[in-house]
Amino acid sequence: MSNLISETIALIGSFFNKIQVKQFFAAVMVGFLLLTTNANPDFHNKELTKQVKQEAHQINDSRPKTTGEWKDEARENVPLNQRVQQIGEQSADAFKEFGSGYVEGAGKTANQAKDSVSRAGKELID
Repeated sequence: MSNLISETIALIGSFFNKIQVKQFFAAVMVGFLLLTTNANPDFHNKELTKQVKQEAHQINDSRPKTTGEWKDEARENVPLNQRVQQIGEQSADAFKEFGSGYVEGAGKTANQAKDSVSRAGKELID
């Protein structure tokens, strides 16, 4: 009888070693967390969508701002050379817009760094 119990315990132990309980438990826990949490609660928030579109269209130019606008423009029956020209112009506008924001941000950062250095210098002198 004790031989049967010890064999059963050894069998269960080898079974757990084969399936690697720690990895299995970790996978079960990750799956449980992913299935029970709502990772995107505002997915269907119409007001947020409207606000984002309004923010994206603040600059009034002809360049499309959303994926839907890009797709609509691509579906139009426009000759290829004209389409390529439009893409080039829109890309140039986008890079200009990005560059202006980059220059403004770099200027603010430089001013903040200058102020920090001057404060640190004054603290060292005092």
